[in-house]
Amino acid sequence: MAAIDEALAAMQAKLGTEVGVSNWITVDQKMIDGFAEVTHDHQWIHVDPERAARETPFGGTIAHGFLTLSLGSRFVYDCFPPLPGQVMGINYGFNKLRFLSPVKAGARVRGRFVLKDMVKRKPTELLRTNEMTVEIEGQQTPALIAEWLGLAIFAEG
Repeated sequence: MAAIDEALAAMQAKLGTEVGVSNWITVDQKMIDGFAEVTHDHQWIHVDPERAARETPFGGTIAHGFLTLSLGSRFVYDCFPPLPGQVMGINYGFNKLRFLSPVKAGARVRGRFVLKDMVKRKPTELLRTNEMTVEIEGQQTPALIAEWLGLAIFAEG
């Protein structure tokens, strides 16, 4: 049996289960400011702590939603080592994405993954669908929930 078929069978056996929980990451003001620089999104609720403390219900600055989402790439490293025979992984996009709660500067977040689907897309590609929940330490409502698609690419033959 080819490595891709073995990986597919192993992953399909895990459908509907939690397949990974990442380490915690602190989202501090330096990270938020760096993201603002890279994306050219300098909205004051992200980069002006004094004004955000005065004029928002958050008590200070909050992370960009897309910053929180982009941390998913780091969470994947904690949760998904390459499958046997896999030569690379590629972000394929999202089916669903909802931002549910703001991430305040200084908060810690982590990713939690549930495998929703795994199919063979091409002879060398597996398409994996995970539900990613980004939790905020100490909060009941997560920062976001996303249905994330990823391709696992295998060597030919």
